Amino acid sequence: MLQNKKILLGVTGGIAVYKACDLASKLTQQGAEVRVMMTPGATKFVSPLTFQALTRNPVYTDTFDEKDPNKIAHIDIADWADIAIIAPATANIISKIAFGIADDMLTTTLLATRADIYIAPAMNVHMYEHPAVIENMKKLVEWGYHFIEPGAGYLACGYVGKGRLEEPETIIKTICTHRQHANLLEGKKVLISAGPTREVIDPVRYFSNRSSGKMGFALAEAAAKFGAEVTLVAGPVELKTVHQSIKRIDVVTAEDMYQAMWEYFNEADIVIKAAAVADYRPKVVYNEKMKKQPGDLVIEMERTKDILQSLGENKSNQFIVGFAAETNTPLEYGKEKLRKKHLDAIVINNVVEEGAGFAVDTNIVTYFNKSEDEVAIPLATKDEIAEKILHFVDRDMKEGWK
Repeated sequence: MLQNKKILLGVTGGIAVYKACDLASKLTQQGAEVRVMMTPGATKFVSPLTFQALTRNPVYTDTFDEKDPNKIAHIDIADWADIAIIAPATANIISKIAFGIADDMLTTTLLATRADIYIAPAMNVHMYEHPAVIENMKKLVEWGYHFIEPGAGYLACGYVGKGRLEEPETIIKTICTHRQHANLLEGKKVLISAGPTREVIDPVRYFSNRSSGKMGFALAEAAAKFGAEVTLVAGPVELKTVHQSIKRIDVVTAEDMYQAMWEYFNEADIVIKAAAVADYRPKVVYNEKMKKQPGDLVIEMERTKDILQSLGENKSNQFIVGFAAETNTPLEYGKEKLRKKHLDAIVINNVVEEGAGFAVDTNIVTYFNKSEDEVAIPLATKDEIAEKILHFVDRDMKEGWK
């Protein structure tokens, strides 16, 4: 995966610099051309000569050390790199990047490059958990930076916890895996619905459900990461889209969602309906707040349009995936839903199972396609499950199940 790739390895000042030496060596052994750029702090731990010997390339440490008058060094390197890796990445460098500070050669180059940037943090456990560091990392993820999480264990400061620079082998494996899957859905248009809907009773009341939208948003983020052109139709949720390329359409009612899904359906290659849409709505909507009356209240309800079934019955080349959130015999109901609504696949889960309910960050699901291929995905984060679902969808599409 890294053969002939041009890699900028940014090394910052921390005791984990010694691992960066091993990383530089292993990247070179993989066939990559590696050029190392060090901050002043990094040179206090390891000499630039060490990296020069390992990579057989000059090492850059000073913005103003312009060896070739025909080139501006930091711009030349910024344009040259296919991949940039910051390892170890201190809290200081993460903060500088997040605020656009360019006060040394590395930060200046990172502002100018259009290469994929991978950041491997290494710091004290309390520094890693500091709100400022957490917010800065979130900001960089939103901007498209990729983080390789540190490992947990004994740290140089004497603490035991998360903050140890990940092993060079794992860093390389993570980057290769990411790049392998980065184009999984390239050229595909993916339409996803997420979250609940709200059916209004009067100006202050509505019917809704407990869906948080987290699973649908995770699918949208994963699809965008895999290179797809994503349209996300979102019910009223308290979630942000991280990937800037996602086209987000915010809706409220089941009718709103029906209209939005149909607006983008015909041009979609993949449709994933993860939203929990209301099956019923009040037959009468009051313009003023209903006043409390003696005795019980009966509200007459009417059926909403079945979005998933209407899409399934009218599909042409779209691969349609539904979701079945059940509380009893989920597989039986889910499989029946797949057949009844003319789906290509369905994701089934039992929402009362621990770790798989609403508003949590994990899930437990079963992926079932119309060829009756059944795959159970055990407890994992919704981000991890989203990636696995999309891999199954890609596999099924390549096998011609449309």
